[in-house]
Amino acid sequence: MTAIDEQLLLETAAKHGVPAPVVRELMAHARPCLYLVPYEQVPESRRETARPAARTGGLPALPDGVNWPDGNEPLALSVDCAALPRDVLDIELPADGHLLLFTEIEYPPESSTVLHIPAGVRTSERPATYQLDGEDVRSRVYEPRTLYPVAGLTFDGEWQGGPQIGAFLDGDGNGDGGQDALHSFEEAVLDLAYGGHRPGVRVQIGGFSDPWDMAPDTGELVLFAQLAGQAIDYNVFTMNLIVGTREDIAARRYTGLQYEQQC
Repeated sequence: MTAIDEQLLLETAAKHGVPAPVVRELMAHARPCLYLVPYEQVPESRRETARPAARTGGLPALPDGVNWPDGNEPLALSVDCAALPRDVLDIELPADGHLLLFTEIEYPPESSTVLHIPAGVRTSERPATYQLDGEDVRSRVYEPRTLYPVAGLTFDGEWQGGPQIGAFLDGDGNGDGGQDALHSFEEAVLDLAYGGHRPGVRVQIGGFSDPWDMAPDTGELVLFAQLAGQAIDYNVFTMNLIVGTREDIAARRYTGLQYEQQC
């Protein structure tokens, strides 16, 4: 799990005028995540040990007898599970093999699919062209881009409802000034966990969602993955969120995942 030294947290909080009890309450609303970003967005302090772990777009490599999913949505993301940092996430992903995510990012997909291809299984790259009513039809192929994993931290969107935070805002926080202090402290903590300034356009695995509209990870549903459209195609301005229960994710019951696209 992503960790930040408590003394560093308290020193950062003091710079923003946030008291220690508020810090501890805020951190109780944190969950770790993995960001998947291009190499140039990997913090300099982490570049020496950075190893590629994912790719946007391209053509899927599938086992014999496994075809492009029925909806023929494009391959949006491939993740090499063995290349992900271990013991970071609080959801259970496969330890090896590849996760392939097929979905439309331009508009809400009619169907989306996550496949796990086990390690050691023979695969072959599939063409984007398929037959439909006797005619050749081509699936969209997004530009392949290599991505690197960087551990990070996320906060629940409801964290401001805690008693210590409420008391701070009502008392010493002085309303809007307190909100500004909390917001700047939150951003500073998230950047500390990332090891540098977090990019706004990214792919995220696990953690809390960072939606443009209502958060879909509520109740028993947790975030599996979040894909900014521009992280896959620079000209697409959508937020694509995938959620499921911890039990389904751990058991690799990916047919139970739910997809939401926000524009």
